[in-house]
This record gives sequence, structure tokens and C-alpha cells, in this order.
Amino acid sequence: MTQGAGQEPVVRTATLRDFRVPPYAQTPVPPQTPVPPQTHGAVPHPSLPPRAPEQPAPMPYASVPAHAPVPPRLPHPGNVAVGDEPPEGYTPTERDLPVINRGDTVRMQTVPESHPDTGEGRGPLFVVGDVHGYLDELLAALATQGLVDADGNWAAGNARLWFLGDFTDRGPDGIGVIDLVMRLSAEAAAAGGYCKALMGNHELLLIGAKRFADTPVNSGAGTATFQAAWLLNGGQKSDMDRLQDVHLQWMSRLDAVIEEDGHLLMHSDTTAYLDYGSTIEDVNDTITAILTRNDADECWDLFRKLTRRFAFRDEGGAEAVRELLTTYGGQRVVHGHSPIPYLLGEVGTEDGEDGSGPVVNGPHVYAEGLAIAMDGGVTMAGKLLVVQLPLHV
Repeated sequence: MTQGAGQEPVVRTATLRDFRVPPYAQTPVPPQTPVPPQTHGAVPHPSLPPRAPEQPAPMPYASVPAHAPVPPRLPHPGNVAVGDEPPEGYTPTERDLPVINRGDTVRMQTVPESHPDTGEGRGPLFVVGDVHGYLDELLAALATQGLVDADGNWAAGNARLWFLGDFTDRGPDGIGVIDLVMRLSAEAAAAGGYCKALMGNHELLLIGAKRFADTPVNSGAGTATFQAAWLLNGGQKSDMDRLQDVHLQWMSRLDAVIEEDGHLLMHSDTTAYLDYGSTIEDVNDTITAILTRNDADECWDLFRKLTRRFAFRDEGGAEAVRELLTTYGGQRVVHGHSPIPYLLGEVGTEDGEDGSGPVVNGPHVYAEGLAIAMDGGVTMAGKLLVVQLPLHV
């Protein structure tokens, strides 16, 4: 990854079948017939009011040849679509994401880079959006906020840092990102602060691809496998080759939801978390138990639900956020998952060849000010966001 101007520069190998990216662009797959989302036995909590359906993300059902020929290298191997609609579970990549017009960019001012103590021995609170393997960009963004030094070591004392998930896939060094976060967690704790991380849908995807590979799962619309979904969503063979048990154990124990200083932090902009518990502790315990049971269908259903998006974007979005806040606490939801350019729905060039690229200068506050989106679209040459909370609009 090439450094931007002025930025400081900064494995037991798995025995798997060859994860090669099939030439989907040359071999179209017939479109699938949409079906209603399956609950797999999940029952909403009786204390919660009925909620309007959000937009489910379609899931991947394309079969992946075991030894397909390797096509010419693409910017991101996950850039495929099935027919006129993306497959279920497909997360948009750079060729699917629109580009914001410069004049339409939402500009946010964050707390200055000075790091005052917030009381009771707690340092300032920072959040990081989706990283997707872009290690160099992450190091540069952390350094800009004074969280790491020129060597990538923790330099922020008692500061508190939360990653919102999606460390791997699409970018060049997802395992390097996980290794960095694990190391910073130890260094921050030794300095009186902390560095913690939440579970993203791509963590679930990588865990599933490693554990279950080609095992068919009950998708509700034909045959699906975690391996096929992982490849469709930008899975990198180099990450799988370097994936170790320590990485799997670390990912499997990540919390899914947390509340800090009135901010309800989660990866996905979905209300599907409500299906897993009526308290933050219930949600996190339930999801950890699902991953511990190691059932492919149950893990697939969890991945499917946490891949949904846009629950807060359209009409009724503020009510969806309020339901989460009423259930779990906090005054604002802070999430990643859906890139800000995609949330804004602006249209531009697909690959940024004109030099414009997506212009994201900060988080996107929406849903009547109750939601903060943190995915700046790094996979489409956007910005990897590291932001201090609270925001000052």
C-alpha cells in the first residue's frame, strides 16, 4: 500500500483448498429468486414492540469451483454481482459504491487532538471505522490522532480506543491489522488505557470460512457455503494462509455491542442485535455461545443477520435507533459497516480514475442526530476514520 503524501511510514499455516478467485465477471451466475429472510428459530423478545422490516442485505449463493483458473488481478476480488442484483450477504466494494460529490460532503469537526482526562482516571474515547486490511492507512490515521508513535507503538497513555469491526477482506493485510490491534491492546493496558474491538460481519465470515469451508449451510434459498461467501466478499488467500488459532480465538471472543460515555457502539446499522438479547450482556453472551457451539447453520444465520444494513437510513430510521437505545442504553448509536458514500447515495465514477474519489472528511451524523456512521469507505479509496468522541457538529 502506497503511503499518502506527508504520512510517516510507518503466522501455524492452515491446510486448506486453494482459495482462488473465480472469474465471475466472465462467467455470470443466474440471478436468485428473492425469498423472505429466515429466522432459524430466533424469537423477538416479547417486551419489544414490533418493528418495521429493515433492508436485508442479500446473501451469496454462488458456488465456487475448487480449482478455478486465476483471472487477471482485480483491485478487490470480491467485486462481483449475480445478475442484476447482488447476492445475499454481499457487502459493497469499490466498484459498487458511488462517489460523493465534493460539494455535497458532510464536514464534521471533532474534539481537538489534545487528550484531556475525562474524570475517574479515564482518558479520551476514540473509535475506528472499518479497516478491511488497510494496515498502512490505519497506522497513519492512528498516528494523526496521537494514538501511536512513528513505530506504531501505543503513545496515548490512558486513552480509550474502540475498533468497530471488519479488520480483514478486500485490503492487502487483514492479519496484520488483527496483529496490530492485539498488540495495541496489551500496550494500552500497560499504559493505563485500553484498546478493544467489536465483532464485525467480516470476522464472522472469516471464522466461518476457516471452520466450515465448503460445508453447505441452510441459507433458505439454495446451497450456500461460508467459503463462497468469503470469496465473494473480498476474502484474501494471504489472510487465510496466515490465520492462526490465536486469531480465531481472539475474534470468537469479541463483544458485539458496548456502551461507552452514552455512545452505543456496534458494527452494523441493523436492529438484528435485538434478536439476541434484551441487554448488552445478553447479546454478547448469546453470540459468544453461538460461536462456541460451532454449528454451521447457526453461525450462518448470525452472519446473515449482522450483514443487514440501512435500518437507520430511511423513513423510520430514527425510530429504529430509539428502539436500540431504549433497550440497551445510550444517547447515540455509533456504527460502521455501511460506507458513508453508500449511505448518502451520491453517484459518481466507479473507480475514482478521475482523481476525485469519495470525499469523506469525517463521520456522518443522521437519523435525527441519533446515529453516527464511521465507515469512510477505505475500500473505495475513501478515508479510514479514527475519531474522538463526542463529536461537535
